[in-house]
Amino acid sequence: MTTDAPPVPGRTAPAPRRRHGTLGDGLTLSRALPMVPAGVLLIGFMLGPIIYSLYLAFTDSAIRGDGASETSFVGFDNFVDAFTDADFWNSVALTLIFTVVSAVIGQNVMGMLLAQLMERANRIITFVVTSVVIAAWILPEVVAGYLLYTFFAAEGSLNTILTSIGLPGQDMLFTAPIIAVSFANIWRGTAFSMLVYSAALSSVPGDIYESAALDGAGPVRRFVSVTLPLMRPAIATNLMLTTLQTLSVFGLIFIMTGGGPARQSQTLPLYMYEQAFSYGQLGYGTAVALLLLLIGAVASLVYLRLLPEEDKR
Repeated sequence: MTTDAPPVPGRTAPAPRRRHGTLGDGLTLSRALPMVPAGVLLIGFMLGPIIYSLYLAFTDSAIRGDGASETSFVGFDNFVDAFTDADFWNSVALTLIFTVVSAVIGQNVMGMLLAQLMERANRIITFVVTSVVIAAWILPEVVAGYLLYTFFAAEGSLNTILTSIGLPGQDMLFTAPIIAVSFANIWRGTAFSMLVYSAALSSVPGDIYESAALDGAGPVRRFVSVTLPLMRPAIATNLMLTTLQTLSVFGLIFIMTGGGPARQSQTLPLYMYEQAFSYGQLGYGTAVALLLLLIGAVASLVYLRLLPEEDKR
């Protein structure tokens, strides 16, 4: 009977040799074969449309007219037309207002307040508030749009409430449509921020709050000096996700105002839709879509800089 020799002091055992396949570290042809259908689907339904969109943005492709019968390459003409169009810059400004008011400020502040309330409320209040807020989130966008339209309409619920307490009625869908759709987006999307912040708050150790309270810190000081720094990764991530989602909101605004009146609520998604499908200019509409994508990418880079260095790795 032979026994293994004891390890020599000061010398580590050799690491086991790893098998390298022909397609990479541990990947062989037989293991890669089941991934082929998924790769084909990704190429066909994701990479393909992206490449085709890039192609359309540099052409005069159209649904009708000269661009429909014969598509030609126009270079950066679509982008030049966008930058020289006053309606495009109006849509950019309204998109930024809509995003800042409804996502950056509205959804994040309301989500944080509701998450704080859920931390301190009893189970009944938590269940009722969570159910109401999440119900608005899971509603289809079409249904939510019609509900908010009837709420802000001249004979809607808001005016009924205002007149019943002796206040004058309003007509926000015509006097301030971008504010009306911003409130609608806050109502519909706050649930996501509430869930993100509730999960982040539950991960904060309770002894940190106890130590801060022993040091004489009040509720506001504990929130500013303890809660916000510990929740910084969650806040940056939520800001990025809600901003990207709000930049692409279409159905809610289209149903409530249609971008009007007089383009006062025409954000970039509605402007893109109008150019591509109402006017038939697919190339120009696709170029606007790429510019919207660029705005979202810039916003994402800004939010990533808010993350601590250890959370970027």
